[in-house]
Amino acid sequence: MILNHLNLTVTDVTAAKEFLQTYFGLKIGGERGQSFAALFDDEGMVLTLMRGTEVNYPKTFHIGFIQESEEKVNEIHQRLREDGYDVPPPQRAHGWTFYVKAPGGFTVEVLA
Repeated sequence: MILNHLNLTVTDVTAAKEFLQTYFGLKIGGERGQSFAALFDDEGMVLTLMRGTEVNYPKTFHIGFIQESEEKVNEIHQRLREDGYDVPPPQRAHGWTFYVKAPGGFTVEVLA
């Protein structure tokens, strides 16, 4: 069995969609205005975004994008910083990792 679908409630579908496309290469599979978007990864995982007025994920909730190398983690980190995101430097934890608050109200982990 494979987990291949996840829905996130976000405050801004357009901003969240563009963030996930820009930094993690997700592709649009369908949209309904500014209230819904379906995104696909290279393995067929479907991540849907639905607009909500209140988004209150628990502090530890996040989604993750595992990279093939520490260098790729560093590249994504640098791009985010250059684009104005406030991201702490990667650190050695359960891998080479950092977290970033994504537009729309959810957290993303990038790790190798």
